[in-house]
Amino acid sequence: MRFMRLSEVIAITGLCRSSIYNRMALGQFPRSVSLGGRAVAWVSDEVDHWMAARIEERDSHKSSD
Repeated sequence: MRFMRLSEVIAITGLCRSSIYNRMALGQFPRSVSLGGRAVAWVSDEVDHWMAARIEERDSHKSSD
């Protein structure tokens, strides 16, 4: 487990900054962790789990078609 800064989360997920924060506000994306001051990061395991859930959703829709 490690912390990922916003630029890495954007690169890994393909989401833009505003989409990440909008989804966080809706409870649809892992919340960031304060590192002190204005620095925040995301827990890599939580982002990985979120991505795996998106793949699972996609695959479950395929099998029901």
